[in-house]
Amino acid sequence: MGALRTPREKWVEEGLRALAEGGVDAVRVEALAKKLGVTKGGFYGYFADRGALLDEMLDAWERESVDDVLARIEREGGDALDKVQLAGRLTFSGDRLLPIDLAVRDWARRDHAVAERLRHVDNRRMQLSRDAISTFCDDPDEVEARSLLAFCAAIGSHFLAADHPGSTRAQVLARAAGLILDRPSDGPGR
Repeated sequence: MGALRTPREKWVEEGLRALAEGGVDAVRVEALAKKLGVTKGGFYGYFADRGALLDEMLDAWERESVDDVLARIEREGGDALDKVQLAGRLTFSGDRLLPIDLAVRDWARRDHAVAERLRHVDNRRMQLSRDAISTFCDDPDEVEARSLLAFCAAIGSHFLAADHPGSTRAQVLARAAGLILDRPSDGPGR
């Protein structure tokens, strides 16, 4: 019986964990092998080089943070607003996807190809927000503005160090979501 190889998915998963914890520079074949308790020779049975692993990590991130999220919100149902709120919670409030997403954003600041990949992912996410807001708002400029505010709140809140006197961050974010995603009252332009 031959030796068991560390599955390809384990290398990708460990790469994503390293990315989330230390950024793209922490994704090193030797360090990943050590974490997995194997030699780095097995790595080259799956990947031509570190770049190939990084590409597969981005594929896994996109699949998990967009495709899997979209599939789950469709399974769970609800109206368009319920779906966009669930997508935000799944993507930007957990211990799994959020650290990876933030690390990819940092990586994209220095790598044009990653920036293009992030743009593609963010455009897919923004479209979900546009679709939801369009269910109650027919002004395209307002739809775009509300979508941008929702996305900025979801991402930017993780970089903000400000206090919210009398409220928790979660309470303030919930109120912000209510303002952005609440159906507007009757009035001009609505």
